Amino acid sequence: MSLAARKIRLIMYLRRSGITDTAVLDAVERIPREAFVPQPFLDQAYEDRTLPIGHGQTLSQPQVVALMTQALRVEKRHKVLEIGTGSGYQTAVLSRLARRVYTIERHRSLLREAEERFAALRLHNTVTKAGDGSRGWKEQAPFDRIIVTAAADDVPQALYEQLANGGLLVLPIGPDRGDQELYRISRTEEGPRREKLGDVRFVPLIAGALPKEEDRSRSTGSAGPRGRNLA
Repeated sequence: MSLAARKIRLIMYLRRSGITDTAVLDAVERIPREAFVPQPFLDQAYEDRTLPIGHGQTLSQPQVVALMTQALRVEKRHKVLEIGTGSGYQTAVLSRLARRVYTIERHRSLLREAEERFAALRLHNTVTKAGDGSRGWKEQAPFDRIIVTAAADDVPQALYEQLANGGLLVLPIGPDRGDQELYRISRTEEGPRREKLGDVRFVPLIAGALPKEEDRSRSTGSAGPRGRNLA
């Protein structure tokens, strides 16, 4: 079966599994997942499974990517922060829906590979940074939407504080080797409101110093130099 046929089969599966947002389905269909999959797993690019990408990190299964994206309720005017760039696949899907996507990854080699993919796909509304995702990106806050692709013990306070009033934060909460649940957190005048979205399994969100080198930021668009506020 060709990759195109497998993609069609995947889209049909996502529809059956409860992904009803046509904009999300269109974004998933437009992004070539095979461009984000390591060569040994290329034949599994459109299977609904998690795949390893190195450094103990994984590429989430398409159903989880679509579910989290749908839960985020992204609109074209929105400014989105993603914690955990990984392969860049979730970033790419979000880039088709949002005005601009800011994404942070602590593993520089993964980030460089993701940046190359963004450039190859001409995704010019992504801004990348090597850093500690648990601290967010204060210089670019507030964000309309925040998505975390690693599990935290609870909602990181820094991320909640960088969420705009009325904004949404989607993240998994739970221990590294235990039950985790996906939550949608709404920032309201009365305080945070939590909604459980289902059981998930993610790698842990790691806070603290980076493995090596200094933090850096970079835009794949043409709006300005590194580190410039592109809001």
